[in-house]
Amino acid sequence: MNKTVANADEALRDLVDGVTVMSGGFGLCGNPENLIRAIHRKGTKDLTIVSNNCGVDDKGLGVLLAAGQVKKMISSYVGENKTFERLYLEGKLEVELCPQGTLAERIRAGGAGIPAFYTPTGYGTPVAEGKEVRDFDGRMCVLVNALRADFALVKAWRGDRWGNLVYRKTARNFNPMMATAGRITIAEVEELVEPGVLEGDQIHTPGIYVQRIFQGKDYEKPIEKRTVTSRAAPQAGTGPSVRKDGA
Repeated sequence: MNKTVANADEALRDLVDGVTVMSGGFGLCGNPENLIRAIHRKGTKDLTIVSNNCGVDDKGLGVLLAAGQVKKMISSYVGENKTFERLYLEGKLEVELCPQGTLAERIRAGGAGIPAFYTPTGYGTPVAEGKEVRDFDGRMCVLVNALRADFALVKAWRGDRWGNLVYRKTARNFNPMMATAGRITIAEVEELVEPGVLEGDQIHTPGIYVQRIFQGKDYEKPIEKRTVTSRAAPQAGTGPSVRKDGA
């Protein structure tokens, strides 16, 4: 039952060229940072990566793109990454664009053992080309296949040695559903605890879905864009009053 490994490099010991990898995260939020860095070090190439997007040029999955390790992206959003654009236009990167809700459902279906499903999203657009279409109560729907992967890489806030996981706030995003859809699911966590520490009702991903887990380190948690405004000076008469006696 103890599924812990020492680090990301050991967790990816059997990652080979040409496999399909799901990577949790939304933009740069909830990325499995240690695992991405380990893939970069390992030099594994010709990867098909399933992820909402591909990070930015020098952060997240963007480092794998820049190193020429990615053959195909199955994703929903491809902005914020000039390397992605350049590789696609040069014919060096295959891209399968998928509406975000459909992408999430394809992954969920893969984890649930559902081979395909119908959705109205994408009907009448290039997304539906070559796919089966069916009328449901007057609404045209497109048949799309589920997604599974050889490896699913997820990042959680806390986890125990049995592989039970708890995510924190928006870092939850695609991680829970991807954890169910990998032949081998590897979880990196900020805090690794003993079994029984996590409250059962608070567990988001049961350990049955996770094959390997380790405590990550050196998290950067980068932000794609930070917009700030200067704090306005208080208007006369609106600030806190101060009594002359100092009370």
